[in-house]
Amino acid sequence: MAATMGAAQAPGAWDQPTAVLADKVAAILGPGQARLTLRNLSTISPQELPSIRQLFEEDLKQHGVGSAGSESANAIRVTLSENARERIWIAEVVEGNVTQVAMVEAGPTPGQRAAAAGGLSLRRQTLLTTHEPVLAALEMASSLVVLEPEQVVLYTRAQDGWREWKRVSIGQKQPLPRDARGIVNPDPDGTGFHAWLAGAQCMGSLAAGDWTVSCHPSDDPWPVNSAQNANRAPGLSAFYNPARNYFTGVVTPNLGVDLPRFYASAWIPRSSGTVAYMVGGIDGKVQILENAALKPIAGTRDWGSDFTVLRSGCGTDWQIIASGSGQAASDSLRAYELPALEVIPASMPLELAGTVTALSSSPDEKNAIAIARGRADTYEVDRVTALCN
Repeated sequence: MAATMGAAQAPGAWDQPTAVLADKVAAILGPGQARLTLRNLSTISPQELPSIRQLFEEDLKQHGVGSAGSESANAIRVTLSENARERIWIAEVVEGNVTQVAMVEAGPTPGQRAAAAGGLSLRRQTLLTTHEPVLAALEMASSLVVLEPEQVVLYTRAQDGWREWKRVSIGQKQPLPRDARGIVNPDPDGTGFHAWLAGAQCMGSLAAGDWTVSCHPSDDPWPVNSAQNANRAPGLSAFYNPARNYFTGVVTPNLGVDLPRFYASAWIPRSSGTVAYMVGGIDGKVQILENAALKPIAGTRDWGSDFTVLRSGCGTDWQIIASGSGQAASDSLRAYELPALEVIPASMPLELAGTVTALSSSPDEKNAIAIARGRADTYEVDRVTALCN
């Protein structure tokens, strides 16, 4: 009912959006005076408008922007609006004949958070727990390939899970960065794999029931999107900075736009039938390359540095699986959908037994492999799948 939708928020609920919007307005207008008008097109209760206006005026005053009468040539027209998911506040800053616009998100609309999280559920199954650091892992039909900083470890399927079978030294000749990364991809025929880590590349092949693995120094770009799981997108490789733990932003083939340095990337299917390229920059910003332009994605403020794509068959069929931000003792994964330029939660968070250090899709993208570093320096390799609600 309207009365419920417009119910008052908890004290302090509007402090953050008014402060952010005032910052943006002041950056446009600079110190001075302007007449302020406030229009409410949202479900916010009319009784709350005076306090919102007062907060905004106080925040503007801290930036040297004072209130003026109708004779002022400068005006600030604030509209409180919302869509089906989010409250959006828009400020039109008028200086003479010039008008500029600033916007902020002011939180989800009532009931949206619970409704958005009801599309699917994430489930995890622990494949392996080890005291050795794990950079990446690949689950194949009869083998589990685990990439460690100095060794490739092969596990064979046993009745009670995966059992270690063989270890092969990588012959690493250079020190790895603190949070080293790696990639393990299957060969197209499913009988072998290629693995990359800083300064080295390994190849494995299975013949007559036994693995042959060889490694050599390499500064070749890493395949961040192989043809096998390309979602109708071209194969793409990215150059990795071996002295740090991120990709430089240089990719091959060239996408025609300068990419930022990034931790994670993925091709994202779009509703139009095309695909777009999403990158998670080392500055924490997530952007999408679409129609030859990089655009920011809203709603990713709580994301960590890892994400991947999952083809669940639920909702819009494809979801983005992202880790949580920070170095919490217990991290989480959550599914999101991206209908436009804002991610929408599609599941509740799935708690893990540590901090996510790597996240990748299976070759068919129907599940994900998550690696978490837990207490006492243990590493856990989990298979993550989605269940439609």
